[in-house]
Amino acid sequence: MPVAIYFIPKSEHSVKRFAPKSLWYIAAMRLLFVADGRSPIALNWMRYWIERGDEVYLASTFACAPDLPLRGLDLVPVALSGARSALPAAAPRRGLLRGPQGAVLRAALRQWLGLLSLPRAARRLEAIAAQVRPDLVHAMRIPFEGLLAARARLPAPLVISSWGNDFTLHARLSPWMGAAMRSALRAAAALHADCRRDLRLAHAFGFDPRKPTLVIPGNGGIDTNLFHPPPVPPAEPVIVNPRGFRGYVRNDTFFRAIPLVLAVRPEARFRCAAMAGVPAAEAWVQKLGLGRAVELLPPRPHTEMAALYQSSQAAVSPSTHDGTPNTLLEAMACGCLPIAGDLDSLREWIIPGENGLLVDPTDPVSLAQAILTALDDPSLRRQALKTNVRLIAERAEYRRCMAQAEAFYRQVTGG
Repeated sequence: MPVAIYFIPKSEHSVKRFAPKSLWYIAAMRLLFVADGRSPIALNWMRYWIERGDEVYLASTFACAPDLPLRGLDLVPVALSGARSALPAAAPRRGLLRGPQGAVLRAALRQWLGLLSLPRAARRLEAIAAQVRPDLVHAMRIPFEGLLAARARLPAPLVISSWGNDFTLHARLSPWMGAAMRSALRAAAALHADCRRDLRLAHAFGFDPRKPTLVIPGNGGIDTNLFHPPPVPPAEPVIVNPRGFRGYVRNDTFFRAIPLVLAVRPEARFRCAAMAGVPAAEAWVQKLGLGRAVELLPPRPHTEMAALYQSSQAAVSPSTHDGTPNTLLEAMACGCLPIAGDLDSLREWIIPGENGLLVDPTDPVSLAQAILTALDDPSLRRQALKTNVRLIAERAEYRRCMAQAEAFYRQVTGG
């Protein structure tokens, strides 16, 4: 698919920006991102560098029109990302492609075809990088952006980000994907992960422990000016599911748990983000007769999600594969009690019974019991709010995290 590429003439490297509260001048960087340009996570990350005064270019694996003043934008399709027939995750599937097992089959199919698309995409990325001449290239997740960037001959150091299920799901779907990810990690100059578990897994996959690493949220962190507790905690028993439909989120468990909760707390209400018009969600609501208790919401802009958390007492995320979900951190920042799948990465944030609850994401009874505990224990919600607001401020606040990212970039590029 031909896409016009535009480049604003680059400024000289001598351009400087005065650092606030400092007597040092910091040279602007020229950064090339390889990312899905539709992703709010990637856009939030890139926005920081643009506001900082750096030159930001994007090689997007999906067609997009981001609302960012980029210096350059091009499309580099990989793994069917440019195909008109590619179905969104919420589209109905039939037969073997349905349900959680179908999600694994769909991911495996995309892997087979995706690996075959890498050589051609890498040549296209090489041409873009030769024109941009970046100081640093950042591929924002391993499959397939990291695999693509690692295969290309680039004129600058390569940073790769691992997100959520890169190691725990994608790397294990086939030996070919595992081998490709090992090769990409060996080619990377540095690694950004959203949890410490992924650093351990990356080292097991061959990433050199002597190379620079950074552990901060995938999107750079939480804007606490937007995501913060409400002045008065919500009194209504409202539970929010912010995850939408993803192959590794067990929404079947979530919907099956709702009647068990309503049997004890019939006044409870469930709000489900990005599920309006999704056939699978509508089918669950109809099958279980949940119409009066469940509200299927359309996708909401990032700036509107805070109000959804602030009006809810608990947030549910029954995932089987995750790193550190941004929705989890947003809910915690808003004082919403997190209920999530019992995963190693989430235990880096949640101590069960102190600042959240962890459950078997495949067990509706376990999830229902956790939801009832959240609704029936206001002291737990108050204690969790206090702990989680502190955790977000210390470990996930956007400006603090991106200052770490800035130092990380300087380390990778030699300062």
